[in-house]
Amino acid sequence: MKTRAAITAVGGYVPEKVLTNADLEKMVDTNDQWIRERTGIEERRILDEDRATSDMAVEAIKDALSRTAYGPEDLDLIICSTVSPDFVYPATANIIADKLGAKQAWSFDMNAACSGFLYALRTGTQFVESGMHQRVMVVGADTMSIRIDYEDRNTCILFGDGAGAVLLEPNTDGLGIIDSEFAVDGSGAQYLYQKTGGSKYPVTEERIRNKEQFVYQDGRTVFRYAVSGMADITELVMKRNQLSSEDVAFLVPHQANKRIIDATARRAGLPPEKVMVNIQRYGNTTNGTIPLCLWEWQDQLQAGDNLLLAAFGGGFAWGSIYLKWAINPA
Repeated sequence: MKTRAAITAVGGYVPEKVLTNADLEKMVDTNDQWIRERTGIEERRILDEDRATSDMAVEAIKDALSRTAYGPEDLDLIICSTVSPDFVYPATANIIADKLGAKQAWSFDMNAACSGFLYALRTGTQFVESGMHQRVMVVGADTMSIRIDYEDRNTCILFGDGAGAVLLEPNTDGLGIIDSEFAVDGSGAQYLYQKTGGSKYPVTEERIRNKEQFVYQDGRTVFRYAVSGMADITELVMKRNQLSSEDVAFLVPHQANKRIIDATARRAGLPPEKVMVNIQRYGNTTNGTIPLCLWEWQDQLQAGDNLLLAAFGGGFAWGSIYLKWAINPA
C-alpha cells in the first residue's frame, strides 16, 4: 500500500479579544447588517499588541501535540504559512521552533497569501510520502490586524487573527492526502496586495502617510475570480477522483466571504450541513482559516471521511486538496 501523509492531530488558537461589528460601527462608516449581508461576518479576534504571529502558532502547535504522545522534540520539520511574519527575516517558523523547544526540527516559512496553508500542506506531504520525515507540523497563522487600515471599511470588516496547526505522519491504510490541484495567475497581483514593504516599494515616510503599508483589495474583482477559481478547481478534483456530493463528508473552504463559500458549495453539489463555516466568529484569518475549521469540526469527523479543502488568495493563487481523514473522535 502506498505511503500517504495523514493528518494525525489538529490544534488551534484564537486571541481572547473580540472585535464585533458593533465595535466597527464606532470606528468606520459601516453597520452590522451591511457587514453580515456582504460577508457573513459577525465578529473577529484581535491579537494583543505585545504578541506576535509566532505566539499564536506556538499555542496552536502545543494544542495539536497535546492530542498525541509526542513533544516538540519529536518533530522533524515545521512549516509556517503566513503573510504576517514576526520579521521579514528570520523565518517565523525558526522562531516558533525555538519557542517550542523543537531542537530536532528544521523549519521554513511559505507565502501564498490566503492559499498558503494548502500550499504548505502539500509541501509537507512530499516530505512524508518520500520517507524523508516521519512527523511534519504545518501551521497557518496570521495577525491580519497589523495589516489593516481601520479607516478603510472595504477591508477592516473582513480580517481577524488566528492560527491552526496539523501534524502529518505516514499512513499505509489508504488514509491521508489523496490528490491536489493548484494554480496561479500573477496578473491578479494588482487586485489584492500590500504595496509597501517589499523591494519594489520600500518603506518611506510618504508611503506610510499614504497608508500603503496596509492591505489593498479590489473587492469586486477578487470576488469574481475567487468564486470561479475555488469552484472550478474543487470540481476538477472531485471529477478526477470520481467523487459525488454523497461521497464527500465536508467541504473545508477558505473563510474569505460567505457568498464565495456558498458558491463553491453549490458547484460541488453540497448542502450547507456539509460545509465547514466559522467566518461569522473569526472573519478571514488568511492562513488560519482552513486549519481552524478542522480544529473546530474534528470531533464530528470519523476516520475515512472524505474532505475537500479549497482556497483562493492574492497573487492570484488557489488550490484544492482531497484527503481521507485519519482521526477518530476521542
